[in-house]
Amino acid sequence: MIKIKFETNKSVAYDDDKKIGECDFINQNDTWNIVHTEVNNEYQGQGIARKLVECVIEEAKEKTKKVIAECLYAKRILEKQK
Repeated sequence: MIKIKFETNKSVAYDDDKKIGECDFINQNDTWNIVHTEVNNEYQGQGIARKLVECVIEEAKEKTKKVIAECLYAKRILEKQK
């Protein structure tokens, strides 16, 4: 079963104990800048990257941080949520 966890400056996807993807961000004062999102090839197409980005966005909301993205994938998700 795939689980998404928020860790320091990233969200990480695990299949049991195996790390299968992550979404990294840089904390810039009151803004989190998502810089990279990646999922292992064998797990692509399952919506995991979206869940990783959404995990960062939700955590940012809880901490009242603004979210921007240099990562093109994350940028598309943010634009759809506006």
